[in-house]
Amino acid sequence: MLKKISVILLICALLAVTLMTSGCSDSEETAEMEQDTDQDDILTETAVEETLDDSTFINSIGMEFVKIPAGDFIMGSPEDEAYSDNDERPQHTVSIENDFYMGVYEVTQKEWIKVMDTEPFYFEGDDLPAEKISWNNANKFIEALNRLEDTDKYRLPTEAEWEYAARAGTTSAFSFGDDSAELAYYAWYDDNSEDKTNPVGLKEPNPWGLYDMHGNVAEWVQDEYHSNYFKAPTDGSEWTDGVGRRVFRGGSWASDEVDCRSADRDEIGPGSQMDEIGFRIVKEV
Repeated sequence: MLKKISVILLICALLAVTLMTSGCSDSEETAEMEQDTDQDDILTETAVEETLDDSTFINSIGMEFVKIPAGDFIMGSPEDEAYSDNDERPQHTVSIENDFYMGVYEVTQKEWIKVMDTEPFYFEGDDLPAEKISWNNANKFIEALNRLEDTDKYRLPTEAEWEYAARAGTTSAFSFGDDSAELAYYAWYDDNSEDKTNPVGLKEPNPWGLYDMHGNVAEWVQDEYHSNYFKAPTDGSEWTDGVGRRVFRGGSWASDEVDCRSADRDEIGPGSQMDEIGFRIVKEV
């Protein structure tokens, strides 16, 4: 009888050990599965974040763009801004109704050649801004780029979009303030350019990450020229029915410091080709 009891107790003990061992194994496997699930969740969240981050993009030929947020700003210059002109007035509120992408840099010679396979430039260098580009030819580049990427979203900025992006939320004469002594940190102009264009992106950007908005080459915009801002659009759209000459903005390597102000504007015929004028493009969102 005692032998039977001993055998039964031994069997129970073995069963208990087996169950305990099995339970530990299951717990470890469960913990490992939970850890793997957590890692998968982290990877999924990271992928979603990267997908949702559309603040910048690079297109098929390597042009870099940054998203400019919709918003309101005061366009033009006040009468007390030093060296301002009457064609920069009256100041008026403009509402940019939609986000848009804007080129981080002026269109470079390398980018122009990739799309157009021509070299009309006076200065030569892959990373120099494309210049001696007429308003008409800038639009031909844009048409070709749209075909290349099977889209219709690329275009020149409107004059209001250009100034909105150049100011980048500021109201001062320049995007960095009113002190023109600081201009050399942000722009190539007549005091520091050595009478030539320079590679894009070497100076400091404006608050929205755009380079060379105050100099290097002046930049074409869509609009026809008007001698003042009376009856100017307030929604950021292109202003037509002007004198037939097109506006360019931003100052150049040959400009005085006062002509590099955010509000400064000038005009010339759409077929004109000058080594002081290039362009930068936008893409609609």
